Amino acid sequence: MDKEDKKLLLELGYASSLGIAMAIAIFGSILIGAYIDRKLGTGTKFSAIFLLVGVIAGFRTFYVFIKRYLPDKEVKPEGRNMANGPGNKNHPPKKN
Repeated sequence: MDKEDKKLLLELGYASSLGIAMAIAIFGSILIGAYIDRKLGTGTKFSAIFLLVGVIAGFRTFYVFIKRYLPDKEVKPEGRNMANGPGNKNHPPKKN
């Protein structure tokens, strides 16, 4: 197994753990919020706050994975002059 194969396997392993990481962040936060609510008698206020924090943490993990392991490719239309493209109808092309 060469270096590229090992790198691919590590990336696939990390990608497969994303769902588990998101679930742990969300449900762990809910449990912490519920515990605080029981101790303070605040209804579900802290559960809702910690649920939001857990969702943000879970999606941040997903975002970090995407930024780290997927290349950032800029999509440019080929063969078009953007100044004369379909979105620029107000200004006709310049004539020489």
